Amino acid sequence: MSKKLLPVTIISGFLGSGKTTLLNHILKNQVGLKTAVLVNEFGEIGIDNDLIIEGSEDMIELNNGCICCSINGELLNTVSKVLERSEKIDYLIVETTGLADPLPVAMTFAAGDLREKVRLDSIITVIDGENFDFEINNTTVAYSQILYGDILLLNKCDLVNEEQLKKVEKFINKIKNEPRILRSTNSEVGLQTIMSVGLFETDTFKFYEDKEDEEDNSHDHSSHSHNHSSHSHDHSSHSHNHSSHSHDLINNIEGFTSVSYETFEPFSLRKFQYFLDNQISQNVFRAKGILWFMESERKHIFHLSGKRFSLDDEEWTKEKSNKIVLIGKDLDHQTIKKQLASCRFSKD
Repeated sequence: MSKKLLPVTIISGFLGSGKTTLLNHILKNQVGLKTAVLVNEFGEIGIDNDLIIEGSEDMIELNNGCICCSINGELLNTVSKVLERSEKIDYLIVETTGLADPLPVAMTFAAGDLREKVRLDSIITVIDGENFDFEINNTTVAYSQILYGDILLLNKCDLVNEEQLKKVEKFINKIKNEPRILRSTNSEVGLQTIMSVGLFETDTFKFYEDKEDEEDNSHDHSSHSHNHSSHSHDHSSHSHNHSSHSHDLINNIEGFTSVSYETFEPFSLRKFQYFLDNQISQNVFRAKGILWFMESERKHIFHLSGKRFSLDDEEWTKEKSNKIVLIGKDLDHQTIKKQLASCRFSKD
């Protein structure tokens, strides 16, 4: 088995853009996964006291399994401390200060010992839609934050008109080719759109149903049964049926759907690469799947966040097949399914 790497999301963004609100949103709504959030200042977060089980000066434990740590001194030391805890975590989120370029933070995870343990899942940049600075140029930290952000969260959309939002989006498009921009109010977004939630145990892979193929009331997706077989610490404590919960998080957001595709034929690696490079819609924010390529004996676990993707491989334990889920806004289900179908290996 390949080592299960801990996914890491870095949250960067301008001062006052809503990073802390986003962290709070994640801490409150994270279900069935133990998430550790690393922050610079506890004080600023104002964690809901009802959630706190116990706290010391540099670590707070919440009753939903999340922990929150302050980054004291070196980021590397704090991460190591979290990883060394007896209680394993499933996800790591690091907040950078508003004045920081996210790249060096990202490099911390790509270097040295951590590379064996973690996988950089995404860099999310929160952008203040109300107080956007149209003066930013390519020497500034704000420019780097946009450039390196896999997903750009255009926040405070309730405070400005459509014209202003379009203007900001146009400006971002000048800096970054095909940016994945997600609009939000109070940093509220479905967590599936920004984190690779719920599919760690890729063998217990269950699809979100396609929204359009669904009966209106068939909302019991008891699938997401969080039985993370490899992290076998007893999840029964918090397994009170979260069945439709994760699903609603997506569908309550206007226009968000997930498309799933499954085939028992292998893909061609070249064709799939073409799909990623040339076809995939910029409205796809996340995708994940189990992939079978004609060119490989191994099972490939695929994650995509924004335009960043990773392919990890391990042995097949079950029948080979391709299963992939894409999550995004206003997706054209038929087109995507057609594009994926054309990734199948053919002998021509």
